[in-house]
Amino acid sequence: MTIAADLTPWLLGLGLFLALGFAGLWNALVRSGNKVQEAFSGIDVQLKRRHDLVPNLVRVVKAYATHEREALEDVVEARNAAQAAEALPDREAREVGLQASLGKLFALVEAYPELKADGNFRKLHGDLVEIEDALQYARRYYNGAVRDYNNRVEAIPSSLVAGIAGRAVEPYFQIDDAAESAVPRIDFDGDAA
Repeated sequence: MTIAADLTPWLLGLGLFLALGFAGLWNALVRSGNKVQEAFSGIDVQLKRRHDLVPNLVRVVKAYATHEREALEDVVEARNAAQAAEALPDREAREVGLQASLGKLFALVEAYPELKADGNFRKLHGDLVEIEDALQYARRYYNGAVRDYNNRVEAIPSSLVAGIAGRAVEPYFQIDDAAESAVPRIDFDGDAA
């Protein structure tokens, strides 16, 4: 027997082991990437819900605050800009702008006690709070999926497979300023909270 004949089963076993290892790493990378996409769709659903709520909110406020036209237009423009954004960093910036505009709108509400007492406004505000809570959950889920995916892309040996596949780290979806990410709270029985 020759040395080559003695090594052939070992080399075949090693080749099979490497192929199975590569396939396992590839599949884990694909699953992680798909989870990131699925998680972002959850954010997208909540953003669409918020965007759909804004016109109704503006309509109710407009009925009471007819001379606050500039603030209402700012909210509508911010909503339209947020809907038009496609790239993640641009979406984050536009959503921050929309939240700031909504914050100003709710600050205006304080000058109109009859608006704060309006049933439609209270319902819309409650819906917005619910959407913001769901959006916060969706963001956390997405960022967790991104963390797991980025760990696979950057850690050895899966980083070798990621490099071959042309996979790169994904950005997190975040709002930098905690004050901007807070849901505007209105105390309907007294002062703003």
